[in-house]
Amino acid sequence: MLERHELEAFLVLAEELHFGHTAERLHVSTARVSQTIRKLERRVGVPLFNRTSRRVELSPVGRQLYEEVRPAWTRIGAALERAIDTGRGVTGTLKVAFTGAAAGQLLVGAIEVFRKRQPACDVQIREAQIGESLSWLRDGEVEIALANFLVRDPEIIIGPVLVREARMLAVPSSHPFARRTSVSVEDLARVRMLQLPDTVPESLRADRTPRQTPSGRPIESGTSATTFQEMLTLIGAGQGVFPVGAQAVRYYARPDVAYIPFSDAPPLEWGLMWRADGATARVRAFSQAAEDLVHGQP
Repeated sequence: MLERHELEAFLVLAEELHFGHTAERLHVSTARVSQTIRKLERRVGVPLFNRTSRRVELSPVGRQLYEEVRPAWTRIGAALERAIDTGRGVTGTLKVAFTGAAAGQLLVGAIEVFRKRQPACDVQIREAQIGESLSWLRDGEVEIALANFLVRDPEIIIGPVLVREARMLAVPSSHPFARRTSVSVEDLARVRMLQLPDTVPESLRADRTPRQTPSGRPIESGTSATTFQEMLTLIGAGQGVFPVGAQAVRYYARPDVAYIPFSDAPPLEWGLMWRADGATARVRAFSQAAEDLVHGQP
C-alpha cells in the first residue's frame, strides 16, 4: 500500500514536474521529495518519472498511475472536507461561479442571505463564460455554479430550479423577424442558428441550438461563439440568430439586436449545480439560502 506522504509527493510532482516547486508545496526539503520518489519507484519496479538536468517528465507508467490515482485522491479529500464541515459547521471559503448579468445579480442576493446565516464562511465569486462552469466544477476551481440547466452528467448534482424565464430569439435589428410580435420554433428553419462552443454539454446544445424543428425541418448551423457578448456581436453583424432568455432585454439591450418572444417554446430554467462528491456543508447551506431567497424566506 502507498503511504500518504508517498502519494502526495507523487501527485504533486506529477503536476509541478519540478522537485523544488514540489518541495515548496509540501513544505519539505527537495532531498526529501527525491528520496520519497526513489523509494516509491523501487516499490513499483519501474521509473515513474524521466529526469534530465533540465526537465522532469512523467514516464508512461507514471502517467497511467497519475490518471488512475488522482480522481480517487480527489474524492478522498472531498470526503474528508465534508467530515470536517460536519464536525465544525460551515466555515472556510466557498467558491461560486455564475454566467450572465442576471445570474450574477441573483447570486449576489443569495450571498447576502448566506453570509447572514453563515458569518464564518467567506464567498468568492467568479464569472464564467459560455461552457466554463461545468469544466470549473469538474476541475475543482469552483464548488458551486449558477447556470442554465439541462446538464446531463452523473458527476454533477442539479439543485432546485431557482428561476424560469421565457425564451426569446435574438435577431439582427434589420431582420424581418424584428418587426414581428412573436416567432415559433418552426420559424427557426428559415434562419441560420449560431452555435454554442464544444465545451458546452451536448444536452444543453441540443436544447438551445437544435438541428431541426419539431416537424423535422432542418435548421442551418452558423458559426460558434465563446462568450455571450461575442454571440450578440455576431447577431448584430447579421451572421445568424440565437435563442436567449427574456432577461436579455433588460441586461443586454443593443441597437443592432432585437429580441422577439417565442410563442411555443418552453421556458429556460436556471439553478445551482455542484459536483456529486463535493456536497459539503457550505455547498448545501448556500443552495438552501438561494432557494429561500427566491421563495421570499431570507
